Parts: sequence; C-alpha cells; structure tokens
Amino acid sequence: MKRLQLVLLAAACCLFLASGAAAQLGGMNFFSKPNIADIFKPVVGQGAVYQETSEGKQGHEMEMTIVGKEMTPSGEGYWMEMQMSRQGDQKMYSKILMTKDFQFTKIIFQMPGQPAMEMPMNPNEKDRNQMKEEMAKWSQVGTETITVPAGTFSCAHWKKDDGTDEVWTSDKVSPLAMVKQVGKTHSMVLVRQITGAQDHITGPVQAFDPKAFARPRNQ
Repeated sequence: MKRLQLVLLAAACCLFLASGAAAQLGGMNFFSKPNIADIFKPVVGQGAVYQETSEGKQGHEMEMTIVGKEMTPSGEGYWMEMQMSRQGDQKMYSKILMTKDFQFTKIIFQMPGQPAMEMPMNPNEKDRNQMKEEMAKWSQVGTETITVPAGTFSCAHWKKDDGTDEVWTSDKVSPLAMVKQVGKTHSMVLVRQITGAQDHITGPVQAFDPKAFARPRNQ
C-alpha cells in the first residue's frame, strides 16, 4: 500500500502544482484586482528543477519538463512530466496532458520496474468552481529582481490574500513560470533549467490497477 500512496502522492503533487498554477490563471477583473495570468509556459524539450524545503528541512528535488504535445477535445495539449526522487530512492515519473488554459485530459505515471498506468481524470463542475474560487485569492504586490541557484530573474511578485503563500514568476521559465515559492511551512526554489528533455515513461500504457501496487515488494 505504501507504494500506491507514493504513486498517488506524486500524481497529487503534480496536480497540486498545476492546479496551483491554474488558480493563478483566469480572466482579468478590471473592477477589482488582477489575477496571476499566463503562468503556463510550455515549450517542448524545456523544463525546470526545483529544490523543496518543508518544515525547515531540505527535501527532494522536483523536475518538471514538457515532453510532447497532442490535440485534445479542448485544443492543443502539452505533456508536462514530473520526476520525484529522494536520496536512496529510485525515480518515479508522472505526466499530465493539459491545454494552456489548464484543461486536464490525462495523467499517466510509472513506478520503477512497473508498467505505465493511466488514472481516470474527469473533473466535474464542483472541481471547476473550486478552481475559479482559487483564482480570486492572489494579488500582485509588485515586481522584483531575485537571485536563486538557477540565476537572476526579473519577476512578478504575488501573494495569497490570506498570507499563507507567495510566488515569484518569470516568463523566462518553462513549463511553469515559477522561480520561487514560499509558504508557511514549505518552499520551492528554481535550481536549474533544462533543455532537450525527453519522455521517461516507457512501454504500453495500462489502466490504473490499485491491486498491482498493493502487492508486497518481493512478489
């Protein structure tokens, strides 16, 4: 079961990043405040690596790249692949097919030594409404030039209205424009950018089978 939880965690993390970014999208409301807009900067073959810190302790690196594109019912979609790894662990990959306006179509993941699997993705009206509500919770507080391990960037600086989170974004970063994120108990910082990214998920894609990940490791 632990392996299944890791898979779902990776998928959820990928969705969190994407939905967090999507929460920063949306139309401009000229009668109130602007929302973060156009944060998704997909360029096939490009990507970014972030260092995550949680509760003051350095955690894993997270790699996000654009590894392909294809048409979806909502228009042209891009495959955003995410790699998660911790010291001593093998790498696990997941990828989401989504359009520039954050319409999610598919999510596929692959554990080491396991076949690639596709999880069902059927967002309902409640999910879409929740995302719309998140769109209104961010305010731009200015622009700043900040330096991170990946270099120096001119950024838009955004804060969540409840004071729990802030993000610095730059058009020079793909696939998400994020350069730095700081929350109450966690942070992420851009450590390097990637070119020539390739798809790491291989083999035929099967339907998601929870039982396959509930078996003991020695079976």
